Amino acid sequence: MQPPKIWGAATFYSINLKINKVDTLSYKTISANSGTVKKEWYVIDATDQVLGRLASRVALVLRGKNKPDYTPHVDCGDNVIIVNAEKIRLTGKKLTDKVYVRHTGYPGGQRFATPKEMLDRKPTFVVEHAIKGMLPKNRLGAELFRNLYVYEGPEHKHEAQQPKPLTLNEI
Repeated sequence: MQPPKIWGAATFYSINLKINKVDTLSYKTISANSGTVKKEWYVIDATDQVLGRLASRVALVLRGKNKPDYTPHVDCGDNVIIVNAEKIRLTGKKLTDKVYVRHTGYPGGQRFATPKEMLDRKPTFVVEHAIKGMLPKNRLGAELFRNLYVYEGPEHKHEAQQPKPLTLNEI
């Protein structure tokens, strides 16, 4: 006659591991790289769009945060074309009260300009400056900024890429 089997904690633990085995391959995190990223081309009409809202949405698309395979250290964003940049809208008194500051590099060389002056001088600067400020301040940010194309009027030279129209509500 054999003595009754006594189940110890170690035996019970090993049985649970065999029963509750998890398939680890289905939970693998996938990181995008330059070979796996699929870049799209989008065109956005800036007519009567609020500058800050437009800039934040465009920065999101340039960064690729709207995609399921977003990876922070990779350029996985799309190319964005903005047309009618001179028709952008600023709320409140920002058109006259906001100030862009730059320095020439010489003593006493600090220069100031309002968005109204910049829209008269170089209409694309206001949109580019707002979007660039919302991108990372490193090499990746500089690379992402190269995927942005801003034009004053309704015409652009990227018809060959067949850009899809994009509205701010779709992002």
